[in-house]
Amino acid sequence: MEQRHLGRTGLRVSRIGLGTLTWGRDVDEHDAADMLKAFWEAGGTLVDTADVYGDGEAEYLLGQLIEGLVPRRDLVISTKAGSVPDPDRRFNGSRGHLLAALDASLARLGTDYVDVWHVHAYDPDTPLEETLQALDLAVSTGRARYAGVSNFCGWQLAKAATWQLAAPGTRTRLASTQLEYSLLQRGIEREVLPAALDLGIGLLPSSPLGRGVLTAKYRHSTPSDSRGASEHLALFVEPYLDDTATRIVDAVQTAADGLAVTPLQVALAWVR
Repeated sequence: MEQRHLGRTGLRVSRIGLGTLTWGRDVDEHDAADMLKAFWEAGGTLVDTADVYGDGEAEYLLGQLIEGLVPRRDLVISTKAGSVPDPDRRFNGSRGHLLAALDASLARLGTDYVDVWHVHAYDPDTPLEETLQALDLAVSTGRARYAGVSNFCGWQLAKAATWQLAAPGTRTRLASTQLEYSLLQRGIEREVLPAALDLGIGLLPSSPLGRGVLTAKYRHSTPSDSRGASEHLALFVEPYLDDTATRIVDAVQTAADGLAVTPLQVALAWVR
């Protein structure tokens, strides 16, 4: 599998990453083990998770598979912190919360460090400088090798990256930003993608298969074993089952038929 530098850093990651959003909830340990082994054997290195995936179970499950199944040194583990299960405050970017969340993630993962640590979302109630200080502390103490942000809009990303480049003291350059990007969701092309390219920040697209819809498995019905039929993720898939999405999926299927490949391959090649 092709390896690429993450942004303007020396870290190399596989072009395709393995996501763990459903691990510990809809995906059990046996299926997770099969996924991770197949991914690793194909040359994949980047595994993405977050402290809120499965209420922490995704990180715990990944930690159980490290070493016993796949050597830790062969993986680039990315996790996130900042989303909280609080209806009054969805995101907490305070230094105290972020660093405590990182320590809890390390304990669940059973490792001394994560390769890339992301702030899961922008917190309007915490000064951005405080949030970014948590990234600096995580890297300076060795708990994270690289740092980035997730779900930041264009101006938020530009402000954060510029602060890290221009503020006095030892600052951690943002290595990456993570956002949803696919043929069904191209909003980042307006501002986020140009900002990332200009600032040398790597883009880690989430849901590049349009939450599974671009595989074309929902063209005629909702498979009983799919996310669209899951009580946890049905609402996650539903926005991409409208008429606009259907036309795009039909076009992907036509292209796949003409190229003698799968719709999945067409969708991933487009994100590339």
